[in-house]
Amino acid sequence: RPSDRARRLAATCQKPTMSFAVPTVASAARRCHSVAATQLAVQLRPRSDAKLPGRLGEPAMLGNQDPRAHPGIIKAFGAFGMGGEPTPMPVSAESSLEELRAWAATSEEEFTTIMDALVEGKGFENVEDSERTITGDDGNHIQLYISKPKDAAADLPCILHIHGGGMATLSAASASYTWWRQALANKGHVVVGVEFRNSAGKLGPHPFPAGLNDCTSALRWTHDNLSELGASKIVVSGESGGGNLCLATALKAKRDGNIGQLAGIYAQCPYIAGPQVWSSRETLSMEENDGYFLDGDMMEMMGKLYDYEGANAKNPLCWPSEASIDDLKGLPPVAISLNELDPCRDEGLEFARQLARAGVPSYSRVVVGTWHASDIVPIEGTELIVGSTLSDIASFAASL
Repeated sequence: RPSDRARRLAATCQKPTMSFAVPTVASAARRCHSVAATQLAVQLRPRSDAKLPGRLGEPAMLGNQDPRAHPGIIKAFGAFGMGGEPTPMPVSAESSLEELRAWAATSEEEFTTIMDALVEGKGFENVEDSERTITGDDGNHIQLYISKPKDAAADLPCILHIHGGGMATLSAASASYTWWRQALANKGHVVVGVEFRNSAGKLGPHPFPAGLNDCTSALRWTHDNLSELGASKIVVSGESGGGNLCLATALKAKRDGNIGQLAGIYAQCPYIAGPQVWSSRETLSMEENDGYFLDGDMMEMMGKLYDYEGANAKNPLCWPSEASIDDLKGLPPVAISLNELDPCRDEGLEFARQLARAGVPSYSRVVVGTWHASDIVPIEGTELIVGSTLSDIASFAASL
């Protein structure tokens, strides 16, 4: 892109009506024209080696072929056959709800096996775990998984963690999410993981707003029991579908007049755009990184499981990307953490911009070289990446 100076020089020096009264000025003008033309030629010259990133430049590129991807991530997930040619989806937008639920149940088992294998044998000896069962707003039982440092001092920040899985699958009780809660606790937090109802899988089928209602109930219980937990304030955090739910929980708390229950929101790679957005691939990252760990068709189907008829397509409590500036005004500080090679990246970036437009204290970060949520998994060679994300959450919580 030509510099502003080059554009100004070109605009000034190439006006056809321009005339000069004295030779010295004319001479200067010719030199000006020469400089401007040279700068424009250099800056606009096509580069034969310039390529658009990912599948924007090479439509057939796979996640394990993208030179931007971290080698450790490629190796770790490649051991399970991930990152290469995506498996064709057995369902589509025309599939019945029963067919979508059957597909989600199979996917949940496969994904849980992979993620749990990545954390096998890993943990934190200085962290203790416990469980509580509470009654939710809908009269259902909600299991809470609590991790905290052994012999912890009082008044630690509390992370209310909402796990990923597209609001449709996975469980807070899994080994991978147990590891992540322990890792957060190891950084000096009390961590409360919410076993909310999913729209499919073993904890389903409970479409929107069941999972959100459970997260709201967990927030209220955590707030009412901060003293018992040894905590001082609450940061709601989650990744992927959990990023959706932590933002929606904050938006609902604001609507209900309970925004004072939380001090901040830390959303990681939030899946916040509905199936209507994914079906048309409205952001660049949905094309650029399609099939890199996540497949756009998969995300569209997950969205249909959450809101099959699309009745809540414009409801920000279902899809926070629909939040208006008025919806966002008055939220506590928000951090948006994103992954470079993630189809969800750009919907998170746009949400971060909307937060800024609404005047919400906020910032965003992009973790270079990573696939969707891969910075919460203890992969060999990415220890500094995972550590950086943990430290950023801790720094954000301490700042509130």
